[in-house]
Amino acid sequence: MTYASEMKFMQSVFEKSRLQTRVLDIDVDTELNVSEDINDILVERDIYFVKNNSPRPEPNVVYKLTDQYSRTFVFFQLPQTDGRMVMLIGPFYHVEMTQKKISVLAEKAAPGPGFKSIMDKYFMSIPYIPKESHIFVMLDTFFELIWGGIDAFTTIDLNVDRPGGSFMQFRREPTDPEKTAWNMQIMEQRYSYENELMNAVAHGQIHKSELLLSAFSTIAFEERSSNPVQNTKNYCIIMNTLLRKAAENGGVHPVYLDSQSSLFAHKIEKLMSTAEASSLMTDMFRSYCRLVRKHSMKHYSPPIQKVVAAIDFDLTANLTLSSLAAMQNISPSYLSALFKQEVGKTLTDYVNSKRIERAMQLLETTRLQVQTVAQNCGILDVHYFSKIFKKTTGMTPKEYRASVTGDLGSKK
Repeated sequence: MTYASEMKFMQSVFEKSRLQTRVLDIDVDTELNVSEDINDILVERDIYFVKNNSPRPEPNVVYKLTDQYSRTFVFFQLPQTDGRMVMLIGPFYHVEMTQKKISVLAEKAAPGPGFKSIMDKYFMSIPYIPKESHIFVMLDTFFELIWGGIDAFTTIDLNVDRPGGSFMQFRREPTDPEKTAWNMQIMEQRYSYENELMNAVAHGQIHKSELLLSAFSTIAFEERSSNPVQNTKNYCIIMNTLLRKAAENGGVHPVYLDSQSSLFAHKIEKLMSTAEASSLMTDMFRSYCRLVRKHSMKHYSPPIQKVVAAIDFDLTANLTLSSLAAMQNISPSYLSALFKQEVGKTLTDYVNSKRIERAMQLLETTRLQVQTVAQNCGILDVHYFSKIFKKTTGMTPKEYRASVTGDLGSKK
């Protein structure tokens, strides 16, 4: 296949979104075999269900099949395979699910009382992919590639809402050990997914974390409270803790983590509905990723990490070379050489640049007098402050404030 590398890339992206893809031979009969593994049985039923509830795929046609359990599958014939090979994507939801909806579906799908908990876990594991997701933009682009343009393919929607379905022919009731194995497998998958999310955050990979988060749903996690809002809050608290640790693993000092974590703790406490949790969760992931990108000190040695953190923690402190060296119990000359080597500028220049950054922020957002701004940045001599401010920005503090606020009558 001339598009094999593109297909491999697409499958890899889908896998990170917890979206299953399979390539099937349409001419090989799919039978309900006697596998005793619950996961194998469920996968087998998916394939059997799609093959027996849809027409034989035609070239250049994309089929979207939605069943009575709100699951959607996408499948299409792969070119250059003599019409035999089909790619099957799914299942996924196009509509957001709730614990209540999942429970109703599980009750409907379970062929016996012993299957209710299995069906609960299965439906919870299915990702929610909204119709406007970038996933479908990528998929449409893939179709254009393999078929030669945006007008070269059509999409057919299929709906199966009759009774029955892909879960009605289990061979027998599962034993307790089989249920335990299935529950453990689901839990392992969940933790693996969480670990990949945390790894993306630890590397400051905003786009990758958003890709992974796009398939995230709080229904995939165990209820710890009968109150849906409290249950959502509980999970947000857990995620805030995990994200804080991920950012710490990414080289962010606790000085920066503490304020970020506290901010989100307050926001979580104020959640009034489960709907608010989704946007808050996205904000949390983005913020911790940005924190890693801005404040990661993995490439610094431990002494420089502590010095940089101390500078950022309190710009009004005594940040001379000798005081910071004494804090590390090392000689000023050693600290000076090490700092220049790792940071790329002298310690004094670094401190001044941080103080001027803070001053610019205060001049833009407050009406504080220039002398007060200087003091808040750790510079008591206003004339020296104005000198290094102009050296850095090309303007005096007053001129800078006027340029960004348009306020020519600002205080000196």
